[in-house]
Amino acid sequence: MTSSEPSSSSRKDPRLFGEELETRLDEVLFASHSHRSATRIAQGLESLNRAQQEKLLHWAAVAAQTYAEIGYQIATLAPRAFTLFDDEAFDAWVLAGLDAFDRHGARAAMDLLRDLEGFHADRGGERPLAEFTEIEARLSRFIQGLSGRPLGLSVGAGAAAWTDTETLYLPLKIGALPQAESNRSLYKVLATMLWAQTRFGTFGSASIDLAAALTPWLETTDQERALNWLAVLESVRLEARIAAELPGLAAEIATLRGPWPTQMEPLLVRLHQHQASLADTLALLPGCMESNEDAPHLPHFVAIDPDAALRVRGERIAHDKETLNRAISALKGSAAAPNLDDPGIAPLAAESAEVAMSFAEDALALPPEARAAAQSLLQDLGEVPPECLVPAGTGHWQETQREGGGEDYTSHREPDHRYDEWDYRRKAYRRGWCHLYECEGRHGLATYVDEVRVRHSGLIRQIRRRFEMLRGENRMLGRQPEGEEIDIDALVDAMSDRSSGAEPSDRLFCRRIRNERSLAAMFMVDMSGSTKGWVNDAEREALVMLCEAIESLGDAYAIYGFSGWTRTRSDIYRIKRFDERYDEAVRARIAGVEAKDYTRMGVAIRHLTQLLLRQPARHRLLITLSDGRPDDFGDEYRGQYGIEDTRRALLEAREQGVRSYCVTIDRHGADYLAHMYGVARYTVLDDVKKLPLKIADIYRRLAS
Repeated sequence: MTSSEPSSSSRKDPRLFGEELETRLDEVLFASHSHRSATRIAQGLESLNRAQQEKLLHWAAVAAQTYAEIGYQIATLAPRAFTLFDDEAFDAWVLAGLDAFDRHGARAAMDLLRDLEGFHADRGGERPLAEFTEIEARLSRFIQGLSGRPLGLSVGAGAAAWTDTETLYLPLKIGALPQAESNRSLYKVLATMLWAQTRFGTFGSASIDLAAALTPWLETTDQERALNWLAVLESVRLEARIAAELPGLAAEIATLRGPWPTQMEPLLVRLHQHQASLADTLALLPGCMESNEDAPHLPHFVAIDPDAALRVRGERIAHDKETLNRAISALKGSAAAPNLDDPGIAPLAAESAEVAMSFAEDALALPPEARAAAQSLLQDLGEVPPECLVPAGTGHWQETQREGGGEDYTSHREPDHRYDEWDYRRKAYRRGWCHLYECEGRHGLATYVDEVRVRHSGLIRQIRRRFEMLRGENRMLGRQPEGEEIDIDALVDAMSDRSSGAEPSDRLFCRRIRNERSLAAMFMVDMSGSTKGWVNDAEREALVMLCEAIESLGDAYAIYGFSGWTRTRSDIYRIKRFDERYDEAVRARIAGVEAKDYTRMGVAIRHLTQLLLRQPARHRLLITLSDGRPDDFGDEYRGQYGIEDTRRALLEAREQGVRSYCVTIDRHGADYLAHMYGVARYTVLDDVKKLPLKIADIYRRLAS
C-alpha cells in the first residue's frame, strides 16, 4: 500500500484535526526543551489520513522517550515523508534516525532525518554508500598511527569533512564514488587530509596569522568562495607534503582524486613543492578570487572552518605555554615563571624527537608532560622539522593501570564486542549499543575450594552419586554382522531358517557400545553489587559443588560471571572456559567471584550464547544464577526495558537451540521471570542457603 492509498482503518476512523492533534502532540512531546508550540505541526498533520496520523503519533512518542527534539523533528517532517515513503519505509526512516542518535548523537540524527531524498535514494539502492560506522574502528587506529598527538573522530553536520584541530569530523555516509569500497577508501583519504591540515600548518604558524590573512573576504559575500578556494589550494599543498614523507599514502590519494581540474594546472607548480607552506597558499589566494571563478570540485575536498579551528588551537597553545612555564620555573628553581613569548626562550627540536628548552643559554631537559606540551606547541607554531614522523621505538604496547588502582577496561582499549540491544518501545534493535569487555576473573584465596570441600564433603558425595546415575552405561547391540560375542537368539533363528529351507541371516554377533553424552552447559553467574554477602558466598559454594560433581560426568561446561556499569561497560569475567580443566587456576578464580556493579543481563546472555554455539554438542544449556531482575545504573534499563531486552535475548538463544534456566532468590521473581524465561524455566528460592544443592539438582534434571 502506498502512502496515497487510504487504509481500511482510515475509512472507519475520521481524521484528527486541529486541537485534538495538538493535544496528542503535547502529550508525547512535553519533554522538549525548545518550548515550541505544537500548533503549526498539528496543522501540517491534518492532511494525513487517520492511519498515517496514528503512525506518526506513535513514533513521535517513541522517539521523544529517547530525545524529545527528535520527536519534534519527525512530527515536523512527517507530511513530506509520507509523500515519499510507504508505511514500511516511514518506519525504517524513523528507526534510522534513532539509530544515528544512538551511535553519533543528536546532530547526526537530525541531519539524517532532514535528508529525506537521500534516505529514499539509499533505500532504493541507487547509491553505493559507505557508512562511518563501517570504517570507524580501523580509521581511529590509522589516525592514531599518523598523528603525533591525540585526534578524535566523530560525525559532523552536513556532507563536508572538517576539523577543529582536535577532532576530525567526517560525514555519516559517503556515496560520491561509484563503488562502495572506493567510498570506504575515501573516508581514509578525507581523514588523512584533515590530519595533514593539523600537521602542516593550515591554521597558521608563529609567523602567519590565518585570520588576518583572510580579513579581506571574511564577513563579506565572498567569504564562502574564499574558504572553498583556500581549502582547494591547501589540498594541493598538503598532498605534496604527504608525498614527501608517505609516498604510498600519497599514491592512494592520487588514485581516488583522479586528474587535477584544468583550471588548477597553473597553480600546481608552486604548491607541488614538498616544502611549500601556508604562505605559498595565501600568496595564490588573491589571484584565484580575482578570477571570479568558483573553486573546482575535488572528490577529497575537506572544508576549513577558521573560527572553530583557531579558537581550539589558541586554547591549546595557551595551555601548552602554561604547562611549559610551570616546568621551566620548577627546573630553574625560580619563583617567577619565565615568559615563553620572550625572545630569550626558544623551543628546540632534536633529531631524536626529544624536546629541550634553551633558557639563559642553558638547555633544560623537560619532564614527560612538559615535553608533550612542547612538541604540541612546536607543531601548532609550524616549527615541525621535515622528519616529523619518528618511530616510537621497538617493544610492545602494555596496558596501564587506572590511577588509584582498580580496573578500567574502557580507558585503554576498544570493546571486545559490540552487541545489539532490544528496545521494546521501538520494536527494533539499538545497533552496536552495548560495549562488552571480556576479562579474566581475579584470583581469590588458594585455600577456599579445599575448605568448601571439607565443610560440605557429605553433600558433595551425595550430589556426585546422583550425577553418576546420568553417565552413559554400556549397552549390547544384537544381530550385528560382526562383534565380540555370539548372539544366541540370532543363531537359533538362523538355524531354524536353514532347516526350513529359508536363507539364514549372517547377522549373528553382539557388539557392546557406550551411550555417549553430548551436552555443553554454560553457567552465568550474577556478580552485581546486590549479591554482596551471603548471596555471593552461596554462589561460590554452589560453583564448587557443581564442578566437583560435573567432573564425574565428563560434560563440557564453562562458568562466566557478569556485571557492568551502563551500556558502555558490560563486563564478562572468565572463570572457567570450555577448554579449561578444573585445575588450581580455575579454583582460584571461583574463590575470587565477588560482587561488583550492575545487572545488564541481555548483553551477557547474547555473548555467552555465542560461546555456547561454538561447542560441538547436540544439547546446550544456559543456566543463570542471579539474585534479582535486570538492572543498570540510571533509569532506562530498570523496569520494563531491561525485562524485555533480557526476554528477547533468551528468545534469540532458544531459536538457536540453547535451553535457558534461571535460579534466583528474588522473592518477587515470579512477577517477571515467567515472562522472561517461561513458566517452567525458573526456580525462586526462599533461602539462599538452599542454592548449592538446588542448582546441582536442577542441572541433574536438565541434563538427564
